[in-house]
Amino acid sequence: MSVFKAIILVILSFAVQLSFSQTTKMIVRAKAKDAKFIGTGIGGAYVIVRNNTTGEILAQGYTTGTSGDTEVIMNTPIARKTRLADDNTAKFEAQLDIREPVFVDVEVIAPFNRKAASVKATTQLWVIPGKDILGDGIILDIPGYILDIKYPSTHEVIAAESLTHGSLRARVYLVMMCGCVINKGGIWDAEDIEVWGVLRRDGQILSEFPLEITDDDNVFEGALPLEDKGSFELLVYAFDGKTGNSGVDKVSFVIN
Repeated sequence: MSVFKAIILVILSFAVQLSFSQTTKMIVRAKAKDAKFIGTGIGGAYVIVRNNTTGEILAQGYTTGTSGDTEVIMNTPIARKTRLADDNTAKFEAQLDIREPVFVDVEVIAPFNRKAASVKATTQLWVIPGKDILGDGIILDIPGYILDIKYPSTHEVIAAESLTHGSLRARVYLVMMCGCVINKGGIWDAEDIEVWGVLRRDGQILSEFPLEITDDDNVFEGALPLEDKGSFELLVYAFDGKTGNSGVDKVSFVIN
């Protein structure tokens, strides 16, 4: 075969491959379980789309946009094919350059900026060249709460004289994974959520105590019983028995 013919065959082969190559769009969203979408206001979700066979990353990036329409998402019965998201609702739009159907892994890490609370959710699907997946797209459910112990803070040294009747007023901040507000009697009602503290010393549980919602949104407080000086560990958990949502934070502190 002449060099000229070989070059022509290579060119034709490349042209055929290009004719099948199409940019295919796929929208991916992360939605907090029993709540709204995870968007710019909480730092977004990080999305990775991989070729399942080769492990090649085909697209990656953050969801951006709002948490969505509360009335539609939380208060309206959803019939089949009803859209939950509007044009402003947080999303990541993947642009996939594929020449044939590809089986992909879609991974979402959310909320991405809150490492102690972030959850990884995954799914798999076939993507067909030229067949865009738009509208609501692929929605991955993200369970849990973001829980931060505000007082005592990490490795804080607290004077024993500052304790009130042998107790410390523990305070935590609790929000939905989308950043939605938890308060008294609201859509995300604090009365539905158990918030408990567990005090430990040298691995042994010393006491357990409840934390209750305050007049401030998302803020829970409780009396942490303390009788001795020394180093302690405080673990606080939140749990909703109806949805299964849970969250945990833990700090160590010193009474001196």
